[in-house]
Amino acid sequence: MRAGQPPVSAQRGHSGDWLRRYKDLPPDEQERALQNDPAFQKLPQERQQLLRQRLQRFSNLPPEKQLQVLNRMETWEHLTPEQKEQARQIHGQMQQLPPERQNMMRTAIRDLRAMPPAQREQVINSERFKGMFSEQERGIMREVTRLPLAPPEEGEAAPQE
Repeated sequence: MRAGQPPVSAQRGHSGDWLRRYKDLPPDEQERALQNDPAFQKLPQERQQLLRQRLQRFSNLPPEKQLQVLNRMETWEHLTPEQKEQARQIHGQMQQLPPERQNMMRTAIRDLRAMPPAQREQVINSERFKGMFSEQERGIMREVTRLPLAPPEEGEAAPQE
């Protein structure tokens, strides 16, 4: 589970349901709701602490970022296990690139995702992109733009679970 995931097991409904239900409450009321949640109570102490921290980080986000997180959680929930694994692999490949290359890739991916698939492929195979990006980087772009992912937020490469 990562920062954007719900405090309690997603088995109770859609990913993000708990956060959507309690996101507008003051932090002390969110904490109380979390403490009273039966699924949360069954978790080991260290897991509970981790979820409290994640809830606190989520609650400190501006409303538009909270909505992005919730929408990305919903998108992630609907990926197949194979798509999730592919997204994890792509994320791992992106993490291995130097930070400045990651930034260039994120910008390119964001632009590519706004295009129809045929146009994306043309751009990825263009001389301009071949001059800007390595074969490996263009392969990452190709793979990430084929996945039905929510658009990456600023500073992120791909959704994580």
